[in-house]
Amino acid sequence: MDKLTHLGKPTKGEQTRVAILDEALKIASKRGLEGLTIGSLADATGMSKSGLFAHFGSREDLQLAVLEHAAQRYGDKVFLPVLKIERGLPRLRALFQRWLEWTLESGLPGGCIMISAANEYDDRPGAIRDAVIANQRRGGALCEKAVRLAIEEGHLKPSTDPEQIAFEMLGIVLASHNHRRLLGNKETRKRALTAFDELISRHAAPAF
Repeated sequence: MDKLTHLGKPTKGEQTRVAILDEALKIASKRGLEGLTIGSLADATGMSKSGLFAHFGSREDLQLAVLEHAAQRYGDKVFLPVLKIERGLPRLRALFQRWLEWTLESGLPGGCIMISAANEYDDRPGAIRDAVIANQRRGGALCEKAVRLAIEEGHLKPSTDPEQIAFEMLGIVLASHNHRRLLGNKETRKRALTAFDELISRHAAPAF
């Protein structure tokens, strides 16, 4: 019975690792991934450096784990919930709204780490840049799939280019992040939703 009860539940070690990564994510959000070190994490968690090295063999391993942790949280908050939404335009709209909400209100002190990491490593070859690229491409592919479903459902014109829509959605999100976090524009969410509506209206299938 105890074994059955334990199935699916994280072990104590796994729970500890998640708690460490949550703290590391906060640091990376404020200081960037380059500002995240074993030492800064030890100070924040009260753990010893040797204890942290037991979880992460190197600083780069820690940085990569933080990126994957952020991607997991992003998926849980953005992508998984929209799978319950009706496929087609309703799902695409819900995807954009959740993506926008994550970017503006991720709960991280420095905002979306995916955006900051893309700026931080755009011209720095290596494993971290590769991980950032993989995450962005994965997100783009999911957006394109949502667009294709909207085309299949007859909500968008057959001539609609899924890659173009995903490209423009990313552009709106990036502009929103800049205007909200840098410029402090309180109208950002409203303007972003308006931009999305106008994007979709240009490609909407004629109503019968």
